[in-house]
Amino acid sequence: MDAGLPARRRREMAAAISGAGRCRLSKVGAGRRPPPARVRVAVRLRPFVDGTAGENDTPCVRGLDSCSLEIANWRNHQETLKYQFDAFYGERSSQQDIYAGSVQPILRHLLEGQNASVLAYGPTGAGKTHTMLGSPEQPGVIPRALMDLLQLTREEGAEGRPWALSVTMSYLEIYQEKVLDLLEPSSGDLVIREDCRGNILIPLTQKPITSFADFERHFLPASRNRTVGATRLNQRSSRSHAVLLVKVDQRERLAPFRQREGKLYLIDLAGSEDNRRTGNKGLRLKESGAINTSLFVLGKVVDALNQGLPRVPYRDSKLTRLLQDSLGGSAHSILIANIAPERRFYLDTVSALNFAARSKEVINRPFTNESLQLPVLAPVKLSQKELLGPSEAKRARGPEEEETESPELPIAPASASQKLSPLQKLSSMDPAMLERLLSLDRLLGSQGSQGTPLLSTPKRERMVLMKTVEEKDLEIERLKMKQKELEAKVLAQEAADPKEKENYSTTMLRPLARRTVTVAKPLKKAVVMPLQLIQEQAASPNAKIHILKKKGRKRKLESLDASQPEKAEDGWELQISPELLAHGRQKILDLLNEGSARDLRSLQRIGQKKAQLIVGWRELHGPFSQVEDLERVEGISGKQMESFLKANILGLAAGQGCGPS
Repeated sequence: MDAGLPARRRREMAAAISGAGRCRLSKVGAGRRPPPARVRVAVRLRPFVDGTAGENDTPCVRGLDSCSLEIANWRNHQETLKYQFDAFYGERSSQQDIYAGSVQPILRHLLEGQNASVLAYGPTGAGKTHTMLGSPEQPGVIPRALMDLLQLTREEGAEGRPWALSVTMSYLEIYQEKVLDLLEPSSGDLVIREDCRGNILIPLTQKPITSFADFERHFLPASRNRTVGATRLNQRSSRSHAVLLVKVDQRERLAPFRQREGKLYLIDLAGSEDNRRTGNKGLRLKESGAINTSLFVLGKVVDALNQGLPRVPYRDSKLTRLLQDSLGGSAHSILIANIAPERRFYLDTVSALNFAARSKEVINRPFTNESLQLPVLAPVKLSQKELLGPSEAKRARGPEEEETESPELPIAPASASQKLSPLQKLSSMDPAMLERLLSLDRLLGSQGSQGTPLLSTPKRERMVLMKTVEEKDLEIERLKMKQKELEAKVLAQEAADPKEKENYSTTMLRPLARRTVTVAKPLKKAVVMPLQLIQEQAASPNAKIHILKKKGRKRKLESLDASQPEKAEDGWELQISPELLAHGRQKILDLLNEGSARDLRSLQRIGQKKAQLIVGWRELHGPFSQVEDLERVEGISGKQMESFLKANILGLAAGQGCGPS
């Protein structure tokens, strides 16, 4: 029986018909769709594990050739199920055979600005991690791919080549539907987002690498952060999906300064598990459920792509959201299905082969991720004469320069004057404006502008520029007329009164006064007394109170006593009689000893909490002997006591506070 061969042929014929006559897409903004590229599938059969094969144990899978295999049909033992893939690697295949036959050819696409991905799929214990990582004696896909990719980038980005290349790496795992950064484990669960062009964005740590030693320095510690656990089938079973992202950035050294970006996804999927055979319990059972759920959604995505459904459930799982570019996206994808030869893995092997047969029907459309970056022009240093406007430039020139300079022959190169001839005659153009236009034209010529010169523009732009020049000429003429009128008026005034001429010349020639810098004096604190207290004490004959008044821009102290002369001071100062202070302290003390919590809240800086503390302290220790005893109450410090007295003593002395109820 042939399982999947007719469907594959129909898919290839349909892809060939739909892609006929289409050209290869080289830029992101091109109008044509990129050519299709089918997901390539390779199957690897691992050998028997030492100690598991019995004397009469025969493998349930047998390879027919380099692309096909057969497996026993569990419904009819007289028949076999045949599968055909892009490549089949038997028990004796080495790591180098798998890498050179399936993975190495796609690395060249990264230098073209395209994406590529390699996925290792299969049941638990089938050898996925060994295929991707390998061992020091037999390195797997990841170390071999990085070694060759770094070698390619060094060759293509060498001096004298048109492109400059740089390589960065990121490493993550998906553990129980959480995206974790293995290079920075403390970052927590990361959010997967998508930009306007459909690219998947994750805030991962990116490490630049220039050699394989740099890669090992970052990758080996991060690999130890991956979650693994022991089950009955595997002592070091991967409990998460691991994704290594390698990004290749290219920048063109010469015009038009293009940029390319290629991404390589190296994905080690966790294996599907049968909890009856693995014996998972507790945390291992929860991990197995998350793994099986994500792999089930992965199968739904493949089925939806093959059936052409309008909705593909990428968002149903973090894994499929991350693989959106690899399955049905814009990447050259390789799926390596790992299977086991033991008969106890028969159902898992059949399930993995069926998934691989469906995956090879998925069509991707790779394209080149290319963009243009305009070169940054160096800043232009203009002379002082070029920065001045027309009128300022004319006034800046002395009378000797005006006599020697010819207005009909401005200083300009002959080639530049020929370029300006389509606009207007040089004799009628303002000299300062002409110099600025010529400097701009020389700047564009020195930058190697490939388009038409600024002054040899098409008709529409030339008319707009001519109109602008005419408006500037009219404005200059208007300013000249206004200047002549002002000069005539000044001459008439000088002729009428010769004294004004002397005053005018003296005023015009007088040097500007130097600006004096004054240092502000520190302000002193002031206590503002209530108006009622000022009026009461002003009525008494012997009272002496100072208040603050504002007069002009200066502040000074004035006395209400008419017999005493005014005394101006430099800062804010206030003197209060000792009797007034003693009277205020006594009223505060009476309120502290006899007032309730409500009465105490009428004092400034005393709230509900401090009022209750004062009442409680008074019940325990008796009445207060002086106002300073408040410092012994919890919650009232010595610094607060000073501000408390300043805020309350004057108001209570004048009768502003509330007495005990």
